[in-house]
Amino acid sequence: MSRDEAKNILLLHRPGTAEADDPQIAEALALAKHDPELAVWLEAHCALQVAVGEKFHQIAVPAGLKEQIISEQAASEKRIFQRQAIRFALAAIILLFGALAIFWLPQRAQDDTLSIYQNQMVGIALRGYGMDLVTNDPSQIRTYLAQKQSPSDYVLPAALQKAGIVGCAIEGWQNAKVSMICFRTGKTLAQGEQSDLWLFVVDRALVSGSFDGNSPQFSKVNRLITATWTQGDKLYLLGTTGDEQTIRKFL
Repeated sequence: MSRDEAKNILLLHRPGTAEADDPQIAEALALAKHDPELAVWLEAHCALQVAVGEKFHQIAVPAGLKEQIISEQAASEKRIFQRQAIRFALAAIILLFGALAIFWLPQRAQDDTLSIYQNQMVGIALRGYGMDLVTNDPSQIRTYLAQKQSPSDYVLPAALQKAGIVGCAIEGWQNAKVSMICFRTGKTLAQGEQSDLWLFVVDRALVSGSFDGNSPQFSKVNRLITATWTQGDKLYLLGTTGDEQTIRKFL
């Protein structure tokens, strides 16, 4: 199976479903484990599906819908016919919306990728990772990242410079490199944890979306509180457990 064939098959894959039992999807998922480029593509695809699902869950049920359905059950034959017509119309609208979403959302994702980027980077921090370089020397980290052609000329907030640095890793985003710098907040870490404060640095041109420039934008992503800001040609994403007050201590 080629990479392009795997992508076409994985377009039908939705995270958290039984689709992985399908032999073709299972083969494509197995290929992604050994193909870094396909793995990055699959991670972005799954993040998009999760974001779309969250948007659907946020759609509010129209006020009075339950009462309207109950009252229509006691209506005349004509009302029953009208209700059925309304249901068919609503079903048609939903199907149309779903069809449009298939074509519109991928294009929308290209125009606004900030939330997808945030979800993907937070996912890396939460599900476990291996640091490419373990050291508490900031200069060694910059040298290593520069040698690997990953963003190394980043500017750390004064408070973050005082946090304990423990190493770094290089992650992928849209065929480009993201520098992941790992810190410790000073809290006791659970067994197996390497750090509890992560900074991701990427070329800002690779992530589109609305954010307030140098003023950090705070948001809850999965189980982490994040701060996102830009400086120069870089986009910064800082994440840790806790609340906004917790992360502000490092800005």
